Amino acid sequence: MKQFRLAVLAAGMAAAFAAAPAMAQVKLSDGVVRIGVLTDMSGLYADISGPGVVEAVKMAADDFMKENPGIKVEVISADHQNKADVASTKAREWIDTQKVDVLQDLVTSSVALAAVKVAAEKKRVAIVNGAASSRLTNEDCTPYTVHYTYDTIAMANGTGKYVVKNGGNSWFFLTADYAFGHSLEKDVSGIVTSNGGKVVGSVRHPLNTSDFSSFLLQAQSSGAKIIGLANAGGDTINAIKAANEFGLLKSGKQKLAGLLVFISDIHALGLAATQGMYITEGFYWDLNDDTRKWSARYFERMKREPTMVQAGNYSSTMHYLKAVKAAGTDDADAVMKKMREMPVNDFFAKNGVIRADGRMVHDMYLVEVKSQAESKKPWDYYKVVATIPGNEAYLPLEKSTCPLVKK
Repeated sequence: MKQFRLAVLAAGMAAAFAAAPAMAQVKLSDGVVRIGVLTDMSGLYADISGPGVVEAVKMAADDFMKENPGIKVEVISADHQNKADVASTKAREWIDTQKVDVLQDLVTSSVALAAVKVAAEKKRVAIVNGAASSRLTNEDCTPYTVHYTYDTIAMANGTGKYVVKNGGNSWFFLTADYAFGHSLEKDVSGIVTSNGGKVVGSVRHPLNTSDFSSFLLQAQSSGAKIIGLANAGGDTINAIKAANEFGLLKSGKQKLAGLLVFISDIHALGLAATQGMYITEGFYWDLNDDTRKWSARYFERMKREPTMVQAGNYSSTMHYLKAVKAAGTDDADAVMKKMREMPVNDFFAKNGVIRADGRMVHDMYLVEVKSQAESKKPWDYYKVVATIPGNEAYLPLEKSTCPLVKK
């Protein structure tokens, strides 16, 4: 019996030693994978991104460490205040003094465009989930940037194309006056004109505008059938509220097209003000069993359903950490190589692929906001009208102006 126990002990020790090298195969530069979440914690994008994003990234880190106890992951966060200079300064500080390996979220396109330049200079991965500008995978692409959740081209190919094909053939834009708004207006205008419609005008408003009355007067006088909201977050909410208060939509001659609307916006505005709107989404909590299961865990922590940005941050964090494990290192070049090689298959995306230009290509969804009568439970806001395949939602690789793409 004693010999048997010794044999079992020896076998166990041998197995432990055999497993040890596999655990040690991941060589981290400072013994930890450190994720820096740069987001809007208190401004007009805090609901679509913000604290919910930080929690989603922490969820991914916790889940990964449970499966891989030999790999330590830390998450730090900061509020960039929607200012590019604040974001670039914080990104540089984090990388230089806290050895941050990857930047996450980067909501607000001006912030993202500034931060990815710092990351590229320092050879660190930057994963953009919150920002939308298609410049990130075109003229401003870098070898270390991943644009994960959505972009302005996907919004144009979803909501823009559908509205034009269903009679909304004349457009006037209310555009947020910074990189994101400019990109969204440009991309949707291209879709409108290429599908036989026309753009009759536009007006640009400052970020975080509270009074839209003068802008809506210009939209009304344009006579356009569709007023395209090339803005997001608090600006979109304020614009829709003002349009309803202004009586802009009562005649039935003009309609709003929310070109980047999130489920948190619908929740804030209510179904009475938003029913019938068409929206392009990269994720919906009630889409299928996988989305419901993950969203239930998120809801336990945040007491609200996730936006596509919050879900995308979890998914992209997990994909990054799996790539670190597969590469056996946190070296950015090796990790980026693995991220491009490995497909994304989780609750967020099926067979998602990260291209040479950094674009993560995955299916998008055109949804219609339900009426109050159709909604059966809290957060039951969407009807899925169509699934847009990834290769139709995003710019074809051969049309990318990213210098990393071999023509």
